[in-house]
Amino acid sequence: MSKLENGWETSAAAWISDMGEAGDFSRRHILDAPMLARIREKGFTRALDVGAGEGRFCRMMRSEGLEVIGVEPTPSLHAMAQARDPSGTYVDAMAENLPFEDASFDLVVSYLTLIDIDGIKEAIGEMARVLRPGGSLLIANLNSFNTAGGWKTVPDGTRRFEIDNYLTERAEWVSWRGISIRNWHRPFHTYMRLLLDTGLRLVFFDEPAPSGGDPEVAARYRRSPYFHIMEWKKA
Repeated sequence: MSKLENGWETSAAAWISDMGEAGDFSRRHILDAPMLARIREKGFTRALDVGAGEGRFCRMMRSEGLEVIGVEPTPSLHAMAQARDPSGTYVDAMAENLPFEDASFDLVVSYLTLIDIDGIKEAIGEMARVLRPGGSLLIANLNSFNTAGGWKTVPDGTRRFEIDNYLTERAEWVSWRGISIRNWHRPFHTYMRLLLDTGLRLVFFDEPAPSGGDPEVAARYRRSPYFHIMEWKKA
């Protein structure tokens, strides 16, 4: 499917409103801190953010002193990223065909974007290609059991997380708060095999717990961890 058929352009205004400047609960209270901790620990200098959206994490990396280029193919998100960060660099391109030379960056970031990408094999290959030797691909992604399931209320009134058709790769539409986009469910081994095939080496893995925020919301994320973070290093 083309980028115009994935729902992102028609959902862009609702997404921008929902994210605000600081991001949603999962970004503010689960993912931002450990993602930035990995970046600070390694002292990266030049970063590529693949699927930069409205540019929030690009701006955060720039505030850490990195030179950052954001890749975003959705016109309205791209325009908002540039409007909020006039001195930043944002490129209209697809993850499957990055318009950069080999070994151009010491950090490539995929922050909750792998589930949006149709050509995942090509995209992961491109992310590895533009990394310099010694550089890192830093990924935040939805856990695959999360994209294959959801919370259900059982007859006794309790809530349970149910998983079904885990091994079947598929694109599905998801909707919340005026946003309606197409996401991919892929079993975790799909991502792992593609990353291993690039020759990258896994050096960090975590399923971060919530820190702060509404305790009731945090409890839900603790019962069923939605996300993982991986760092893959180029030899």
